[in-house]
Formats: sequence, C-alpha cells, structure tokens
Amino acid sequence: MRVVHVLRKYNPAEWGGTETALQRLFDGFRPNGIIPIVYCPRIAGASSQDPLAEAGCNLKRFNICVPIVGISPEEKRQMIAVGGNLMSFDLVGYLWKEMAVKLIHSHALGRIGGIALTIARKKWIPFVVSIHGGVLDLPAALKREFSRKRKGWDWGKAFGALFRSRRLLAEADAILTCNANEAALLKVRYPNRRILVHPHGVPIRQYQVDHRDTAHAAFPQIQQKKVILCVGRIDSVKNQSWLVERAPAIFLKHPDAMLVFAGACTDEAYGQAMEKEIARLGLHERVILTGGLPPGDPRLIGLFQMASVVVLPSISETFGLVILEAWAAGTPVISSRTSGATALIKHRQNGWIFDLESPKQFHDALDEALLQPDLGEQFAAIGNKLVATEYDTHVLAGRMKDLYEELIEEKNALCNLTR
Repeated sequence: MRVVHVLRKYNPAEWGGTETALQRLFDGFRPNGIIPIVYCPRIAGASSQDPLAEAGCNLKRFNICVPIVGISPEEKRQMIAVGGNLMSFDLVGYLWKEMAVKLIHSHALGRIGGIALTIARKKWIPFVVSIHGGVLDLPAALKREFSRKRKGWDWGKAFGALFRSRRLLAEADAILTCNANEAALLKVRYPNRRILVHPHGVPIRQYQVDHRDTAHAAFPQIQQKKVILCVGRIDSVKNQSWLVERAPAIFLKHPDAMLVFAGACTDEAYGQAMEKEIARLGLHERVILTGGLPPGDPRLIGLFQMASVVVLPSISETFGLVILEAWAAGTPVISSRTSGATALIKHRQNGWIFDLESPKQFHDALDEALLQPDLGEQFAAIGNKLVATEYDTHVLAGRMKDLYEELIEEKNALCNLTR
C-alpha cells in the first residue's frame, strides 16, 4: 500500500518529538506492508544521517516560500524553523504526478495541508490529517501569541483560499490527534468528522539495551552525578529557561546534581538567551547542552537510563513522548501540568505533576525523586508496564493500517455508487 505523507518541516539537524513519532510510525509500517512516500520542504545542505530514509521512506523534497512582504530574512528563517506560514507551488504538481497512491496523510495544516487535501479530492482518494501540536487545546498564553497580528503583508491568502486551507479539518476523511482533550474539542466543532486519538509509540526493546557506558563516555562530566535530564528542542514552548532559573536552588540542596538539556535548538534567540543566563548564574560547569541527538542514538538512550529523573517544564505538551521514553528506560518523570502529561501521569502514582506557577511543588517533587530513589523506581516500573502494554510502536502502526484500509474501502464504495 503506497501512502503519501506530507510534512510541513523536516530537518534532521532540528530533530524533535514530532519527527521521532513519525520515524517510529514509518518504522512500524514496514512489517505491515505500507510504503510511505514522504514529501517535505527542501533544506540547504545535506545531513549525513537521515532517520526517515533509514526507516525505509521514499523521501522527496519540494520548494517552499514564506509569502510575507516586509519582514526580515531572520524573521523568515524563524518562521520556517517553526513551520509557520508556508506555501509551495511545485508541491501541487509533485503530488498530482505521484502514481498508484491509495491515500494522502498530511502532518501539516495551513496551506501545505490544503494542497494535500485538494490533490486527494482530485484523485478521489482518502485524506487524513494529523494534529501534532495543539489547535483548540492550547494554553491561553499561547493562543494570544498565535493570534497576534503578524508583521508584513501576506500575499498568499488567495493561494490559501484556492486550496481550501481553512476547510481542511472540515473536509478531512479522518482527523488524528494524540491528545484526548483536543479530540473532544474537535468533536464539538466538527461533529460529522471521524476524529480519533492516535498516540505516539515507543520501541521499548531499544530502551532495554544498556547504553549507560556510551552516555558516560560521551559526557564524562556526568560521572558520579545525579543527572536531572530535560529532553526536547530548545524552544520557548518547552520552557527550559524556567528550569535554569530554578538551578541555583537545586544545586544548593543537591550539590551532587547536574542538569542536562538534550535537544536541538529551533529558536535561536531563545537558545542564546538561555546560554547567557547559564553564564550569568555561573552554572556552565553544572549544566550541559548536548545539542540534537538522533532518535535511537545510544548516547540519548544512555542518558535516559542513567538519569535520576527526567523533567518536563513545558508550557504546552499535547502528548509527552519523552514521558514514555523515560519510562521505557526505567526512569521516573516530573512534568508540568499540561494536557499531554496529565493524560499519562497520575500524580504520586507513576510520577509527579507540578504547576509552573508553584515552584515549591516542583522542588518538593524533585526532592522526593533524588532523595527517595526507591519511590522513583516504583513509579518508573508502573510507567514501564503502561508503555509495554499500550504504546508499542508496531501495535500502533497496525492500528493505523486498519484505519487506512477502512477509509480506502469506504472511498471505493462511494466512488462505485456515483458512477
């Protein structure tokens, strides 16, 4: 079964949770007989390692543009980095010429997603869209930020109207989200659409191979330390600077602790400000920024395995794949109260939840994790069982295949009726 997947962004150097989820989904497709054909924006330069290609994907690049007049090159670069207001002229022709395709699955909204929807309609094949971030289930602060008037003049609105980008969710054959709250809100707005919760998966066997020596060799500073690990792209939504602000108090109470941030920087200004704050607080010997680490990298798995605790201080987290990865590695988790985290973590049953507005809650949880390791191991063991039974990569890929086959059968039946 040949299925086209359309991505709004794919740069191995800026790897994040969405890319990891897709790579694992595509890897799970192989034994299920699905051939993923992945269309993604062209990037400058080439990466020596391409996890999607390694997962068996036929990767094809298309040109994009940012149709905004009156903004700086840096603002355009940042817009592309976060997958903002993008469009493409040549993607239309590429998708139309793609032969023997059974279904188009877009992992992009907006104008890129609108192109995928239009071509699927013209080809009379099912169209599926996945929401990897939030659309309706977003914190109020993020909603206000997204609703701010953008600088410059957007000359691409007519293009969006032509390809029905605003009708994308209303016309999709299936809408997938990894977040139950998002799904519930979408069902209210689109009562006639097929809306499903499809979580991200973890290849748990990868995390059962001991890679702690690899992590120690790559980052010798962590030897004999209690590592507080924070995994995710360096970005304001991931909120790593909140943890940096708490670091002096953490190290005062836990002098043998070390803070490790693992993830590529996708917000350059935010990353620079964070590094300046680390320097200002004199924490350069107690804080490590590893940069981006590819999925399945033994160094990253080793960090998960030897960390005393994994911390997520995110402002918004629609799912929380890092939580599952930590549990797969046998490590307890402390997370801010986001919709994704609260769907997985039951406070003081399999982890800890805290409010960003209450640093004391965080410090109390961290004290328990670092001073009562037996309790952390107990929480992690419960989480590990949940990962093994409900979030295995190949099981989830099989469910996706079942959905594809159902949609294709329905579309074929409808096509026969209209002939």
